[in-house]
Amino acid sequence: MNSLPTGTGTCLEIGCGTGIHAVTIRDLGWTPVGVDLSGGMLRHARDRLPIARADAERLPVSSGSVPAVVAMMVHTDMPGYPAVLREVARVLRPGGVFVHVGVHPSFCGGFADRTDPAAVVIRPGYLDGHWTKQSWTDQGIRDKVGASHWPLPRLLHAFLDAGLTLDGFAEGGAPTPTVLAISARAAWPSPCAGSGSCPRRSG
Repeated sequence: MNSLPTGTGTCLEIGCGTGIHAVTIRDLGWTPVGVDLSGGMLRHARDRLPIARADAERLPVSSGSVPAVVAMMVHTDMPGYPAVLREVARVLRPGGVFVHVGVHPSFCGGFADRTDPAAVVIRPGYLDGHWTKQSWTDQGIRDKVGASHWPLPRLLHAFLDAGLTLDGFAEGGAPTPTVLAISARAAWPSPCAGSGSCPRRSG
């Protein structure tokens, strides 16, 4: 959450789950509002922040209405994450901030054998963006419920294709990163938008 700056106004959390991040968002000055598809999760979240049950690919939020959006450790649970990013770009105010924090796509996934955290072995499969139950261990939940994987370039291009401007990056976890944070901004409208033409610069 270090990528989210201090601010005021609504911060929409996509896939808020039980609302455990609400306190941190509030401590940064924002007013957290959560959206999740799981009614069971939202029953735990409702005492922590205002909530709505909704599909992240069809947010019940007006266009250009919120100054900040966060998605915390949820993108692997969303097979349509590129569509989610398009919704983020739609609901953000011009210049608004979006913070994505998720498992690191280069070092986490069914292709990454983390039996020895100090010597992660990358096996074939990283380049295959797909939904999979493949896992290096049967002691977790991914081999049971599955996860989406996007190679890093494909994930970053999904931000750009949504119209977001990449603003910063951070990695967490040691000795091999397990988490990747991406901050992005909603584009400001072009001064020529809607005019049909833009004055040419004289050279």
